Amino acid sequence: MTHIPATIETDIDALFQLQKKNLISLAATTSKERIVKIRKVMNWVLENQEFMAEALSADYQKSLFEVKVSEVMPVVSEAKYIIKHLDRWMKPESVETPLKMLGTTSKIITEPKGNCLIMSPWNYPFNLTLKPLLQAIAAGNAVIIKPSEIVANASKLLATMAQELFPTNEVAVVEGDAKVASLLLNLPFNHIFFTGSPAIGKVVMQAAAKHLASVTLELGGKSPTIVDETADIKFAAQTIAAEKFLNNGQTCIAPDYIFIHRSKTSQFVAEMAKYIEKMYGSDVSKSPDYCRVVNSKHFSRIKGLIDDAVEKGAKIAIGGNTDHEENFIEPTVVRHVNAEMRIMQEEIFGPALPILEFTNLDEVNTYINEGEKPLALYIFSKKRGNIDTIVQNTSSGAVVINETTIHYLQNNLPFGGVNNSGIGKSFGKYGFEEFSNKKAVVENKFSTFSMFHPPATNRVMKMLDMVIKWL
Repeated sequence: MTHIPATIETDIDALFQLQKKNLISLAATTSKERIVKIRKVMNWVLENQEFMAEALSADYQKSLFEVKVSEVMPVVSEAKYIIKHLDRWMKPESVETPLKMLGTTSKIITEPKGNCLIMSPWNYPFNLTLKPLLQAIAAGNAVIIKPSEIVANASKLLATMAQELFPTNEVAVVEGDAKVASLLLNLPFNHIFFTGSPAIGKVVMQAAAKHLASVTLELGGKSPTIVDETADIKFAAQTIAAEKFLNNGQTCIAPDYIFIHRSKTSQFVAEMAKYIEKMYGSDVSKSPDYCRVVNSKHFSRIKGLIDDAVEKGAKIAIGGNTDHEENFIEPTVVRHVNAEMRIMQEEIFGPALPILEFTNLDEVNTYINEGEKPLALYIFSKKRGNIDTIVQNTSSGAVVINETTIHYLQNNLPFGGVNNSGIGKSFGKYGFEEFSNKKAVVENKFSTFSMFHPPATNRVMKMLDMVIKWL
């Protein structure tokens, strides 16, 4: 199989054209043929779990346990769900015929969008590459994947996977830096699926606009977590700790900050400290289950957020130890923060968790609504009135009650943000539809439309008035 280098503009264009010539053939594939390809990806993941873990261990010390939980399980789950439902999704959908369309039949058929670009991030490089790939394959598209160069070992393994499983005119991985990404964005793709920061999402959307390409933008932002006075504080602290510090906090849907009722803050911090020690031991740096910040640049950025908060009056309640040589930041909880601190203005995307306190839910809703709409919002409460107040008076991509992040595993729900936290939805049927065009097909069985043709005789006008009356 020919490998097309990612460093030369002409070769990238040649790859694009090669896939474009194959679009008609891919569009004609049956559900069974697409399922065969989906099974290939799923089986590759199952058979290469240890290689995936070795790659991510080399990239930022991610453990096999975390790889299984956050990389393998979501991809396998998505593959099995698509396999189960794809045949039904691909069937034409008949629609009702209104009176004014008497004599016709109508249906909706799904067709692939065509040339698709998947630009995946470094934080879950297999999960966030392969799930959209499965959805794109299910819809019958050709795909070029641009993985993140930050996780070089994972990127190389993805390239190997593509070469092993697919001809280049169906699926190909193009490795490289921002220059390569820019070259790809200059091409007239039919759809671009991007996962990353809102800042780069705007660049992607601007590039897509030049070709009127549709986009799916899975972004992020500051996902709030509210813990009210009725919540099970021990459970909330344990749950938030486990899912905040997974992948060293480098998760787009991780709790970004906590809004906790003032009467429960001390108990919450104490319970979280105990659970962090239970998960990672008394010396977190020696835990095999705690990975590292991905590189020196991100280490400095996260440490800078913590240092800025402390300089402006915040107090470290848990953790705070760092080691720049190891890109290590201990799970860190910061109290007494305020909106003027950078840690409350920027997406943290790391193992730092600021705490805000409240006494009235109205101040929580006001604070959330004054910022950008978050990708996810989490509520810990036993009081239905409080839950409903937050859900009804805020906007977010998703809401999870008495848990965090678990909506990512629910294949029946759409996943995605709102405005600054994302555009478009993915997962399961929603992902299949995101990579598809819903084409309307109308067939005339016997003509009744001559009544709408000139000349406008009295008879024609009476018929037209009758139709308008009974619409």
